[in-house]
Amino acid sequence: MIQPTSLKDHKLKSLKEALLDWINSTLKAEHIVAQSLEEDLFDGLVLHHLLIRLARLGVCLPVNEMALTSAAQTHKLEVILGQLNQHLGLEEDQTKWSVQLIHNKDLLATVHLLVAMVRRFQPELELPPNVEVEVVVVEVSKSGIKSETHKEVLTEKSSAGHDSQNNSEREHLIDQLLRLDTSKVNTVKQAILHFVNRNMSSLGLQVADMDRQFADGVILLLLIGQLEGFFVPLYNFNLTPVNHSEMLQNVTLALDLLIDTGIEVSSISPQDIVSQDAQATLKVLYALFKKHKEKSSHLKETD
Repeated sequence: MIQPTSLKDHKLKSLKEALLDWINSTLKAEHIVAQSLEEDLFDGLVLHHLLIRLARLGVCLPVNEMALTSAAQTHKLEVILGQLNQHLGLEEDQTKWSVQLIHNKDLLATVHLLVAMVRRFQPELELPPNVEVEVVVVEVSKSGIKSETHKEVLTEKSSAGHDSQNNSEREHLIDQLLRLDTSKVNTVKQAILHFVNRNMSSLGLQVADMDRQFADGVILLLLIGQLEGFFVPLYNFNLTPVNHSEMLQNVTLALDLLIDTGIEVSSISPQDIVSQDAQATLKVLYALFKKHKEKSSHLKETD
């Protein structure tokens, strides 16, 4: 168990807040909100949705979404942690968590699990570094109770260095772009629009209204396929979406694909794109534009 004094440490509090923010931003489209790591993960519901959302492909969870009894929750956690450990490349005896610990609302085990998930599925996400807690290990035997105290590391010292700086600079550039005066933003938007239409011309498609035409996700999915060199099967999305739900499914798939290809858009909500939020749409297209403009420039230099 974590020492009570460590529970008050500001670094641990910051880590808990960062993990809650990550959970809630990841599951925003599912309208799931977690308020406590101890109280909201023990039944498997949040972990269920996180695994499906993050792993995306090849995940089969033959359990009910809602588990109301303790036995059902334990079984659900067995299935989920079994799948998670496979994705993390860990055997059960290598983990710092277990079904019983998570179900018993053990904060230490829950934090270890969530940190491992972040490192595996979204390594670009910066968690508070160098977080450690004082832990009391109690052993009960026939001869009595024995306890010992040691420091346990939850997050390592920051070693991202250069990568973290690059992520900050990239985010800074996008935010800086959006703070420019209207005429300059329009100039950039026209450059991005030209980039989009050049890549969509082979499909016979033309974009005139950047905010409105990307809201249903169809052109965004086709553009990603064109730029990344793969075909998104038509049965995987709604080619002619007729309602908000189908549009949201399309945009969610598009953002998932972008993350899979190494473009960091996890902070952007699919709902914002569907709602024709100009800022969110521009961020997504700017990220695509920047990646593939740099790729084209690199190819020219190589040639």
